[in-house]
Amino acid sequence: MANAEHMERLEDVEREAKERLYPSLTNPSWPVLRRRRDIFQKWLAQLEPRELDVLDLGGRIQPYRPLLAGSLRRYVAVDLRQTPLVNIVARGEQIPLASDRFDLVICTQVLEYIPEPAVAIAEIHRVLKPGGCLFLSVPAASVRDADEDAWRFLPAAIRQLLAVFSQSEIVPEGGSLLGFFRTVNVCLSIFARYEALRKVYRWTICPMLNLWGEVLEHMASSNNDQFTANYSAWAKK
Repeated sequence: MANAEHMERLEDVEREAKERLYPSLTNPSWPVLRRRRDIFQKWLAQLEPRELDVLDLGGRIQPYRPLLAGSLRRYVAVDLRQTPLVNIVARGEQIPLASDRFDLVICTQVLEYIPEPAVAIAEIHRVLKPGGCLFLSVPAASVRDADEDAWRFLPAAIRQLLAVFSQSEIVPEGGSLLGFFRTVNVCLSIFARYEALRKVYRWTICPMLNLWGEVLEHMASSNNDQFTANYSAWAKK
């Protein structure tokens, strides 16, 4: 019975990870998740081709692990929440691993829950090998989704957090138009409080808002990111 329950939890985790990496059009975060995947794929293609030691900080579901297929030597997941995929239960501010150990650290949509983000970034920098890289994703405009949700990040704050690294790049996960439509979509999804109503919303209005956002952003051809929903960042030790 315990094994069956364990497998069911694993299937749930894998289903959530797949939806994060390849979101459906009924997902209010469809636009930003697609862009994050594309950004990470571009950065991965720029890494030196070799086997990698990877740390996933906040690796409860590990959605971006498939992007590393064929180039992994070791993959270690650290999270406060235990799942079948988590190797170490620990805080991001106190990573219980040796220094200079990893080629790549992935940390997506985690920093906003950490009371001291700068401490977590310092820990990430510590465990990276010289020349190792960080792939980071953080929210800039988003509704609060948990009591622990504490921070939002703009480019100036991200640059300050990553100042300890030798190089960094910050990329918006979509422009202001896309950020507006995504925010409206998430808010309306929250207001649809009953499961049946939310299901109807997800299969009707949600896809239309996603597509309108995509079409209008493409037509506008603007680089304005003042209201982007999320930022991805790359940094090199």
